[in-house]
Amino acid sequence: MGQLAEFAGNHTYLVLGVLASLAGVIFYELRLKSQGTSQVSASDAVRLINKGASVIDVRDAASYNGGHIVNARNIELTALESDQSIVKKQKNKVLLTVCDNGYQSGKAASLLRRSGYENVFSLKAGLAGWRGDNLPLVK
Repeated sequence: MGQLAEFAGNHTYLVLGVLASLAGVIFYELRLKSQGTSQVSASDAVRLINKGASVIDVRDAASYNGGHIVNARNIELTALESDQSIVKKQKNKVLLTVCDNGYQSGKAASLLRRSGYENVFSLKAGLAGWRGDNLPLVK
């Protein structure tokens, strides 16, 4: 223990850097936890969909009609913000929210979690990430 104190005394900048890094990681993890949003990659999203997850596309109707995930349901974020009961009888079902870049779907997932929906996930990087993994869209 004495050697550790001596090392810390001789290398204060190194120790402060390690402590600052640790504080940054803790802050980042707490911020993610407080948002209550769980983001999933495209490959994890495919697994959720194959296990029966409902896909909610929160983009506007024109974007949705331009291409969406198979069997996705289009519920615009503004409609979801005004009435969370629009996703009826699915509080225990796994929901996957989707948008173009992951930002709006993250907001929708947080909103649904605060409303009592237990298993809500957001597609990380949105449909841009979905397309980046060469996964199909339907029109």
